Amino acid sequence: MAQMSLQEQLLKAGLTNEKKAKKAKKASKKTRDMKRDVKAAAEEKRKAQLAKDKELNNQIKQQAEQKAQKAQIKQLIEMNMLEVAGGDVTYNFMDDNKVKTLKVTAAIQRQLANGLLSIVNYQDDYAIIPSVVSDKIAMRDDSVLVSQNEIEEPDEDDPYADYVIPDDLMW
Repeated sequence: MAQMSLQEQLLKAGLTNEKKAKKAKKASKKTRDMKRDVKAAAEEKRKAQLAKDKELNNQIKQQAEQKAQKAQIKQLIEMNMLEVAGGDVTYNFMDDNKVKTLKVTAAIQRQLANGLLSIVNYQDDYAIIPSVVSDKIAMRDDSVLVSQNEIEEPDEDDPYADYVIPDDLMW
């Protein structure tokens, strides 16, 4: 004996008619379609929220990395900056297309001119650090670096190679 659906059993017993059966079937189909649409919308909303959360996490991670990088730069400067108070020589350098000056000692002035020392921005002022350290800082954030002279190798066929440039020459 074949299994009959509840709808068929009700029709056979005369408790319902064809019109009501079709109407019930149509309502059942609508309910299934609505449930499917609600599930799809919920899944789409969940995916959008996951994407938003991922983007937010990336921003937080990037901000943390930038903060750590600034802390590393500050530490490198503080550990390696030279004390230049009491200098009697004026050293001129460019910062944002403006000529700036620092009072330094003659030895520091020579080292700055020769590229052994560099000038960096530090707490709304300038600090002088070894160029080796400024290279490490520039790898993290080159906007901190203000002035670093290149160490020039003398040209072999330079006609003025035998002439010494005086140490006290200022520009």
